[in-house]
Amino acid sequence: MSASPAAPVRITIVVAVVLSAVLEVLDSTIVNVALPHIKSAFGATTDQTTWILTSYIVSAVVVMPLTGFMARRIGRRRLILTAITGFAVFSALCGLSWSLGTMVAFRMGQGMFGAFLIPLSQSILFDAFPKEKRGQAMAMFGLGVVVAPVLGPTIGAILTDTYSWRMVFFVNLPIAALALLMLGGELPKDEPENVRIDWAGLFLMAIGIGALQFLLDQGESKDWLSSRVIQVAAIAAALGGLAFVIRGLGRSETIVDLRLFADRNFAAGNAIIAGFSVAMFGGIAILPLFVQGLLGYPVIEAGYLFIPRGLAAGFSMVITGAVLVNRFDPRMLAALGLILTAWSNFATGALNLDASFWQLAWPGVIGGFGMGLVFVPMSTLAFDKIDSARQNEASGLYGVTRQLGSSIGIAIVGAMIVRGLAMDTALLTQHVTPYSAAAQAYLAPLGLTPQSTEGAAILSGEIARQAALMSYTRVFDMLGWVAAGLLPILLVMRRPTQSGAAPLAH
Repeated sequence: MSASPAAPVRITIVVAVVLSAVLEVLDSTIVNVALPHIKSAFGATTDQTTWILTSYIVSAVVVMPLTGFMARRIGRRRLILTAITGFAVFSALCGLSWSLGTMVAFRMGQGMFGAFLIPLSQSILFDAFPKEKRGQAMAMFGLGVVVAPVLGPTIGAILTDTYSWRMVFFVNLPIAALALLMLGGELPKDEPENVRIDWAGLFLMAIGIGALQFLLDQGESKDWLSSRVIQVAAIAAALGGLAFVIRGLGRSETIVDLRLFADRNFAAGNAIIAGFSVAMFGGIAILPLFVQGLLGYPVIEAGYLFIPRGLAAGFSMVITGAVLVNRFDPRMLAALGLILTAWSNFATGALNLDASFWQLAWPGVIGGFGMGLVFVPMSTLAFDKIDSARQNEASGLYGVTRQLGSSIGIAIVGAMIVRGLAMDTALLTQHVTPYSAAAQAYLAPLGLTPQSTEGAAILSGEIARQAALMSYTRVFDMLGWVAAGLLPILLVMRRPTQSGAAPLAH
């Protein structure tokens, strides 16, 4: 069939909003690889450099729920164009940073503008396509939101190793310029509304969400509740969040419409996407530590490890959105995706210290297929009954849930690795003594004894390696059970009235 006159416009909008989404999600992982180089450039400590990540995430997660309000206040077209421009400006400033303090300040600005990009991109796509074509739109959108952060470590490693750490920020500029050019020419204008600002709600939300994100980011490095700062953050998160929810449920006009969660598909979809982010991105976060710190992979080769996962995720996104969602119940597709995600984590946890590149990569491929099977159907299910007037707001809340889930996953796996390593080292040490027959047999081929200095050092190193492996295995198994544990939530979700996906041109 021939393309309709509107088809080129739709394709342009899809490409533009995918580029907008890539700006934000790529930046969330591409910077991680460059942190050691930034640390050396500024003479900073490890704790200080974590603020480069924390400042961005905290500012983004606080601002993201305001997407619906700001879109009504100044217009969606103006907001996304402003957000892309602001993100590009602060990206350039990050690349030009001359101290750690300026870097942290510019990253905070990056996060504030970047917070709007994913929710606005998603809501623009929902409005651009009818329900029966949303699967196709979400498949294209998912290529940016899910594949970009998976490939982020690879791209960051190549740019940092070949050029400079500053390039991980400058790479945003051509992407932003292209997205601005395309959206500025195709996105229709909309009229802003005279919306009253709920200052009290805004304050409570910022305190609750900001303190929670800070707690998740800094808790492990500050030894959690043994730190007075983390204690204050926990209290602020609990009181601010509770007050915001109680106040929001009792008012008709608030900064964020919590009544969206009355829709069971939207509420269940948020729960699943949060848990999925824990299971998937928690594993992605510790995989570089596993292969570089324990298996001795160089940074470039560790980055290449994510390429098969990214390709599988991209293929899965397209096939799920273009074909599968149109033919099968999205709940069944999401269930298969969660099973593959669980399988991926269990398979990674079953590896040993002699694992080859492809033994490490294949579980990632399985997980990549799972990403597409979860992401596209979840978007279709969660937003099925959300009307167009509330799309921006719902997308903002959905984005916050995804981000908090990812942060919770990273915080949990970080704590489990540290505590598990100490526990497993103590456990193994109890069974390895200078008079142990196993220790003597292990060192005998080397002509050493446990009593010798060199022999004791080899035993100590091997204990540390085995303890670390046990700790990582426990974490990957836990993430697998998290993914599997989400399956019952699908039972409360309704099948969408129209869940198909048609080609962009028809």
